[in-house]
Amino acid sequence: MSNDVTPAKTNEKSFLSSIIFVAIAASFCSFLWGSATPCIKIGYRLFSIAPTDTATVILFAGIRFFLEGILTVIAGSFMQGKFLYPASKVAWGKVFVLSMFQTVIQYFFFYGGLTKASGVTSALTISTNVFASLLIAVFVFGQEKLSTLKVVGCVIGFSGVVAVNAFGSSGSDYHVSFLGEGFIFLSSICYGFSGGFSKKFSRTENPVMLSGWQFVVGGVIMTVVGWSFGGRFSGFTVKSTLLVFYLAFISACAYSLWGILLKYNDVSKVVIFGFLNPVFGVILSMIFLHEKGQNVFVVLISLVLVSVGIITVNRKEKRGFSSSSDSALTKQK
Repeated sequence: MSNDVTPAKTNEKSFLSSIIFVAIAASFCSFLWGSATPCIKIGYRLFSIAPTDTATVILFAGIRFFLEGILTVIAGSFMQGKFLYPASKVAWGKVFVLSMFQTVIQYFFFYGGLTKASGVTSALTISTNVFASLLIAVFVFGQEKLSTLKVVGCVIGFSGVVAVNAFGSSGSDYHVSFLGEGFIFLSSICYGFSGGFSKKFSRTENPVMLSGWQFVVGGVIMTVVGWSFGGRFSGFTVKSTLLVFYLAFISACAYSLWGILLKYNDVSKVVIFGFLNPVFGVILSMIFLHEKGQNVFVVLISLVLVSVGIITVNRKEKRGFSSSSDSALTKQK
């Protein structure tokens, strides 16, 4: 029996680790997350939510995340042919830890900072989650080594994000504050830890189960907090309700797929695609929000830079190219 199972698992891992699958799946995740930017803005309009009304924003996010968790659990259970749930206290502990870093604390800092930061500096600061994920995976979790190509690729990819935000539009405010960009940076740190924990926990737990239930737990906590601090909103119509379910689908699909990618691949190989998020966000905002002032040429240049960064990170190191410098960078063990 083992002779039948092992080749199947090997083939599955080989497929999920192939650069073609990673590129398609991670780009799709980035597209979904990029689409969240205009959709959330549209949602605020439909429900008459002021972006500065933090309590209502948290309540709105909590309901969205709770629905995401339910959808993820239902879809995962259907695909697995059994109900997915944390089967032990240890598994529930992992779900709770993941929900704190991936949902509750991350979005507390994210939404708190977003109300006090400009759009340009927000996008640039959010993009630091790629660096945070890589460095935390290397120096905290010891899940991979830091190579020269990974560093160079991240810098090139980040330059693409800088280009599309700093030079793609006009009239931007570059004021920086701890309660604004500082909070967003802390949310990026939480994102980095959530990726490390997701990869670690998925060694023994189903990544879709972890993703679904951490959203359920995190969504309940954020809903209660938002409601307790006076968050309220109304305006449910067919259009607005469908939008909420689409927002729920975004993270339900993207985070579950992202968790699978992290389980079978190096963190750097996956998170580098995160630089596509703000680029997709800009493009989709131009289409659906009719935002003007974006330089199409700069957007294309940023896509090229991000693509070059992705290719650089996923290139194989030449023998001897980083034997001395990279080993010195990763002697944390």
